[in-house]
Amino acid sequence: MTARSIDGKAIAAKVRADVAQAVAALPSKPALAVVLVGDDPASQVYVTSKGKATVEAGMRSVEIRLPAETSQADLVARVDALSRDPEIDGILVQLPLPKHIEEAAVLAAIDPLKDVDGLTEASAGKLVLGKPGLRPCTPTGCVILARTERPDLTGANVVVIGRSILVGKPAALLFLEQNCTVTLAHSKTRDLRMVCRGADILVAAVGRPEMVKGDWIRPGAIVIDVGTNRVPAPEKGDGKTKLVGDVHFAEAIEVAAAVSPSPGGVGPMTIACLLRNTVLAACARRGWSVPDMLRLG
Repeated sequence: MTARSIDGKAIAAKVRADVAQAVAALPSKPALAVVLVGDDPASQVYVTSKGKATVEAGMRSVEIRLPAETSQADLVARVDALSRDPEIDGILVQLPLPKHIEEAAVLAAIDPLKDVDGLTEASAGKLVLGKPGLRPCTPTGCVILARTERPDLTGANVVVIGRSILVGKPAALLFLEQNCTVTLAHSKTRDLRMVCRGADILVAAVGRPEMVKGDWIRPGAIVIDVGTNRVPAPEKGDGKTKLVGDVHFAEAIEVAAAVSPSPGGVGPMTIACLLRNTVLAACARRGWSVPDMLRLG
């Protein structure tokens, strides 16, 4: 068996097109504010790409770039001002923050109705309780990718490897919302390989390069690889590196029914779901109906 490679870029493009269509039908443009502290090169690229994608979707992008020496109090005050600004619908604080700033204190200043990253305690609580709210972008992207291969996830056995608050735990809860039977596995799980082999859908979010081998995967399963790991690439020359996922793609593609590559799978979905969340936040705040094309079901 040779699996399909799940084209995350194409699926993300479809989500972004749906967002643009939804925005065009709204009474006014939603606005997304992205806050960046410091000059980390990767973060600079991420913020620029998010702003560009926001504008391309027909929304308003507000970028706030602050120096690395910005105090925690000043940053909290800026985020609080955005939370109180009626013209701002979504707020994203680019992580990681400089070491002298406590991330939890900054996230606590975000109005939960504008928490498009789904990282506040209020957002996490709504997810656990099954109440309406904004869901984390990367886990939502995992569900959308899985549904492109299996539109009705009801009854599917899902194994999520990794219990982080950013991906693993919310992914497990989001698949549970889809009426799946979910196992949340981790480094202490007994006989992890055999647990994974029982999965109809396997989500790898553990941060270990190519940990999931072909013999971890049930033939015909759907594999979603969240990992992005930089490893040496001697074939490219001395000192060169490359990105790989948590799944050994070459082995998985010979066993599974479908595998999301890394890079090119979950990554593009994260920004697409951020744009989707911005529209959902605007609809919730302003009393607009949620466009049908943005409903996850």
